[in-house]
Amino acid sequence: MQKEKVLFVCVHNSARSQMAEAWLNHLYGDRFEAQSAGLEAGTLNPLAVAAMKEEGIDISHKNTQTVFSLLKKGELFSYVITVCDEASAERCPVFPGAAKRLHWSFPDPAQLAGTEGEKLVKVREIRDAIKTAIESWYTEISGKG
Repeated sequence: MQKEKVLFVCVHNSARSQMAEAWLNHLYGDRFEAQSAGLEAGTLNPLAVAAMKEEGIDISHKNTQTVFSLLKKGELFSYVITVCDEASAERCPVFPGAAKRLHWSFPDPAQLAGTEGEKLVKVREIRDAIKTAIESWYTEISGKG
């Protein structure tokens, strides 16, 4: 059975989309092949790396990429899921093919205020919310509710 391809998109591909990609591949990699990209290429957020490492998932080797680089390659996806806020989601391009487009809004870790420790607590909350969203979505599309 060929895996369904899923693309997670956020603003800079530095945290939310990277965590979503990692969670989907970790939890349901037997059915899905996830990738992530940003509207612009950013720098991987070290707090996202740390938060995922706490769950035993290493994303430190991941490079950021833009959605336009995937468009130019002609990549096709079954699902394109934006994980940025509403205003940024409106800027996301429409991918050719039969992709189903979904939007899950999560706070931007780059915009968090506070000490590094306080920010890490909030990034953990975002990480866990992304995992919950993926698990719920999988249950919904699999009919395993």
